[in-house]
Amino acid sequence: MAEYICVFNKDTLLIKPSKKSPLFLRTIVLLFAMVCGIYICTVCIKQISTTVTKMNIQVIQSPSPDSNIITQLEPRIPTLHYPKPETFSRGECSKNPVRFFVILSMQRSGSGWFETLLNSHVNVSSNGEIFSLLERRKNISNIVQTLEKVYNLDWFTSASKNECSAAVGFKWMLNQGLVEHHKEIVEYFNHRGVSVIFLFRKNLLRRMVSVLANSYDRYAKLLNGTHKSHVHSQQEATALSSYKPIINSASLISDLKEIGSAAVKALEYFNSTRHLVLYYEDLITNCTKLKDVQEFLGIPQMELTSRQVKIHKGPLSDFVKNWDDVNKTLTGTEYESFLRADY
Repeated sequence: MAEYICVFNKDTLLIKPSKKSPLFLRTIVLLFAMVCGIYICTVCIKQISTTVTKMNIQVIQSPSPDSNIITQLEPRIPTLHYPKPETFSRGECSKNPVRFFVILSMQRSGSGWFETLLNSHVNVSSNGEIFSLLERRKNISNIVQTLEKVYNLDWFTSASKNECSAAVGFKWMLNQGLVEHHKEIVEYFNHRGVSVIFLFRKNLLRRMVSVLANSYDRYAKLLNGTHKSHVHSQQEATALSSYKPIINSASLISDLKEIGSAAVKALEYFNSTRHLVLYYEDLITNCTKLKDVQEFLGIPQMELTSRQVKIHKGPLSDFVKNWDDVNKTLTGTEYESFLRADY
C-alpha cells in the first residue's frame, strides 16, 4: 500500500498512512476469521472421526433384566437372554442371562462326545438330537415351535440345568430338516441371537466306517442284544469294533465328495450367523479348543470331561474288511491322507 512522506525539515520525517475505509478493514478481518474457523473445524472433525473409528464406539442402552434380547457390543459376544419358562420359575436365577446355541453336525462326527463335554459344565444344557423325530421337523412351523420351547427353557432332558442354565442348546444334524428350511432357520437364529457351533470331521473315511458299523449294530445289537451308539468302557468299544464293514470302493470317491460338499453348503447357508467352526480331530489333539468354545459361548472356563470311549481307535486297516480295495482306490487321490490319519 502506498504511503505519503512529508518532510518538514532535515531533522523531522513524518510518514502519514493513507486513509482507508473502516468498512473495508472490517471485511478483511471478518474474512480472515472465517477462513481460520473453517480450517479449525475441519481439523477437529477429522480428529474426532479418527478417534471414533479407532475406539469402535457403539451407543447402546442400559439393558434391563426383563428384556428378552440385549444388543451385542461386538459380533463375537453372544447375545444375552432372560427367558421366562412357563413350566417352572427360575427364582433367584431369573436375572442371570442365558446364551442360546446350536451344534450343527453330521452323524458319527463326534457330536455326541462333544455334547457330553459341554454338559459336564455346571451351567450348560445341551439337549441332544431333538429333531431326530420327523414330527418336530415336518414343516417350519413345527420347527420354530420346538425351538421356542427349547430356548424358553421348557424343554426337559437329563442334561437340563433348568434355572441355573447359563447356556442352552441342542445338536442338529444336517439331514434333519436343517438344509431344506435353511433360509427361515437362519432368519430365526439371527433374530433370536442363537450362536452356531459347526462340528465336522476331517477324515471322512473314518466317519464312513463309523456310520456303517453303527447301522449294522442297530440290527445286530452286539452288546448283549442292546444297540449303543456311544460306549463308556473299552470292553464295549472292542465288541462294537469287531464288526468290519465292506466299503463300496466303486462309489467311494463320489461318496466322499458328496459328504464334503454337504458340509460346505451348510457353511455357506449359515455364514451370516454368529458361528464357530470346529473339527473333531482338533478337539482331540488340541486342548485349547474347548477353552475357545467356552469363550465363544460366554460362559466361565471349566475343565470339561466325558465318560465316552472311542470305538474305532487305531489304524483303519484293522476295521475295514476290504481294506486292500479301499487303499488302492484312494491312493494317489486327494483323499489319500484319510488312509493314514488316526482320528
